[in-house]
Amino acid sequence: MTVLAVAASLLVGVALGVLGGGGSILTVPILVHLAGQDAKEAIATSLFVVGVTSLAALVPHARARRVRWRTGLLFGAFGMAGAYGGGRLAEYVPGTALLIAFALMMLATAVAMLRTPRTARAPEPGGGGPSVRRIGVEGLLVGAVSGFVGSGGGFLVVPALALLGGLPMGLAVGTSLLVIALNSFAGLAGHLSGVTVDWGLALAVTAMAVLGSLVGARLADRIPQAALRRAFGWFVVAMGSFVLAQQLGPAVRTHPATWAVLGAAGLAAAAGAVVRRARSRTAAVRD
Repeated sequence: MTVLAVAASLLVGVALGVLGGGGSILTVPILVHLAGQDAKEAIATSLFVVGVTSLAALVPHARARRVRWRTGLLFGAFGMAGAYGGGRLAEYVPGTALLIAFALMMLATAVAMLRTPRTARAPEPGGGGPSVRRIGVEGLLVGAVSGFVGSGGGFLVVPALALLGGLPMGLAVGTSLLVIALNSFAGLAGHLSGVTVDWGLALAVTAMAVLGSLVGARLADRIPQAALRRAFGWFVVAMGSFVLAQQLGPAVRTHPATWAVLGAAGLAAAAGAVVRRARSRTAAVRD
């Protein structure tokens, strides 16, 4: 099973390289279900894996000038403070509760990405990007959540940079990798006070994830911005649903009401996609 966990880690790197997020979303389930780790150990290990992999994936994005350094460093600095505090707080919360919180946050973020307005928020006056105050508030909140639930925060950072910061999706993906690395190491520092990491497994998983990240970064240039946003949103929906289902008891998973709710949600999402596509086509015809 450990060999499968290491092999599956290739997907972690590809997700980070292409989407600028999704590392912990994949790493935690891999470590729990394939490597047999408990929730808290998997969360701490994932922070190390994602932090190192994000730094590796950052290099090709930086070379392609898809990184907004000022925004990323400020966001990451505030996020590190929040991530460390969130990591320390997680020590007092049951592992199952952490994973449920993790899954619910993923689903909420996915909805925000899939309901993105057609136009991004306008840049701050002067063309310097988001204000320091806004970056600070967003960074602290994202950092606290990512440290608490054991995520580098890519599934929160990318929407924050794209929806609130007004960055194009390509820049949001590249910049998020810098923020994810900073948040991951700060969150790991908070978790290490109460968790022991299997460093042999962590290094093996990280090596495979780094390889995947280099592949993913090359693919990012070839994917249209709108398709990248939709892919990120639906990817997070799928993984969030999987993690949440794993934490619910068998009685809940097999109850007809559960499937009725999931079916209704799926139909609503599909209908919303059709409506948005029709509106886009109508707007294009008018233009």
